[in-house]
Amino acid sequence: MKQAEQKRNTQVRTRADTLNNRENKAAMKYALVIGLLVVLSGCASQPCDQPDSACRAERLLYQNDLLQAKILISIGDENGYELANALLERSASLDERGETEFYQALLLIRQGPQPEQVLRLLEQARAKGHPHAVALLYKIYQDPYLLDKRNAVKAEEYRQAYAGLDVALSGYPSFDKALELVSQLVEPPPPLPEREAPCANRCL
Repeated sequence: MKQAEQKRNTQVRTRADTLNNRENKAAMKYALVIGLLVVLSGCASQPCDQPDSACRAERLLYQNDLLQAKILISIGDENGYELANALLERSASLDERGETEFYQALLLIRQGPQPEQVLRLLEQARAKGHPHAVALLYKIYQDPYLLDKRNAVKAEEYRQAYAGLDVALSGYPSFDKALELVSQLVEPPPPLPEREAPCANRCL
């Protein structure tokens, strides 16, 4: 009797671990994309180097808000969208690079087709020199994506605009790499597996 109970408990734990592993892999795929995007965008390079300065503390909070918002958007959990939006709004006042507008646009894409608002936010990010906003604008007009008709002339304008950005002049990220990243970001994320209560109807 005792051995049977131990075997049943082991099977329950194994099923729970399998679900957790699947869930973690789905989340990690998009979290890794976001982590790479943070590195490439150089969003943390603001001059607040004094350890005790209020400026540095404010900058750290800003970076934390932005990173949390990026991860919530990337994993595609609808329950986290409200928090992601709040974090982006809170970080907007310190953003000089178009990060908040870019991720607000991605959030709108996650929530459903809203082309006019998405384009408006991406244009605001582009005006601040955000390279991935420019790449996504190119994709929207070239594929087309979110739009009914392709506009090759408009798309080429954004490709040329990217060539004039500082990051393009340095070669990192290249236009092709930026385009690859935004294409990954706008892909619908895989559904997260439903959690099964490990002790449902068993732990009495």
